Amino acid sequence: MTRIKGIIFDWAGTAVDYGCMAPVHVFLDIFRSIGIEPTMEEVREPMGRLKWDHIQAMLDMPRIGEAFRAATGRPHNDADVDRLHDQFEPKLLALLHRFADPLPGVLETVSLLRERGYKIGATTGYNDAMMAIVAKVAGQHGYAPDYWLTPDSVGGKGRPLPYMIFDNIIRLDMGLPHQVVKIGDTESDMQEARNAGVWSVGVVRGSSMLGLTGEEAEAMDPDALARRIAEAERRFLDSGAHFVVEEMAELPGAIDAIDRKLALGGHPGWN
Repeated sequence: MTRIKGIIFDWAGTAVDYGCMAPVHVFLDIFRSIGIEPTMEEVREPMGRLKWDHIQAMLDMPRIGEAFRAATGRPHNDADVDRLHDQFEPKLLALLHRFADPLPGVLETVSLLRERGYKIGATTGYNDAMMAIVAKVAGQHGYAPDYWLTPDSVGGKGRPLPYMIFDNIIRLDMGLPHQVVKIGDTESDMQEARNAGVWSVGVVRGSSMLGLTGEEAEAMDPDALARRIAEAERRFLDSGAHFVVEEMAELPGAIDAIDRKLALGGHPGWN
């Protein structure tokens, strides 16, 4: 019987860094440096993409683009993206070590998945220099996928393009795309999975889609938090998720549900 053979995790907001806060801090900082105050929604909308692409996407947003034009007297161009990215990378590298601990439930879930025989891969919107820090700290705390790569390894062609997923499938011998699950916390994760022809699972707790720190989630009124979780679930489904789990511990159950679909002839492209 056809069954799932491999699970591919996102990093920040999925496996580490509750709320994907490290890049949020830096995106806010670099845009403030040019006199633009982005909203949290504007910062998070392109989350998960290669960081150069993320900055470009923010500058392409009508409100931010108009604010840039008002401040400089001209529209933005690639050189402006380069300058902001040149600021972004060293700022992020300086703080990433503080945002690389595994999220609640990740170590236990990955251990269970390995006991079941699944290969564990990973993709990211970070580059090699950033991931050298994140992977080292996460590994010291017990989280280390069997294989991971960054957009640097696929010619800079990051999410939502599918090439990092394809590389994982090849390197870890995961079988056919419909035998693979991608779990992530952003719209670009869901699009990456769909473009690769694999199953897409969104995780809410800790996600950029939910948009809360762990402390904020803990302190929030339960009814307000439930509404926010429901809205994140809806946005994941609208972004192409086949399944949404509230927390990482629910992932094995989602995989079981996908296996049942496969047994009935289901395919990720048909859902």
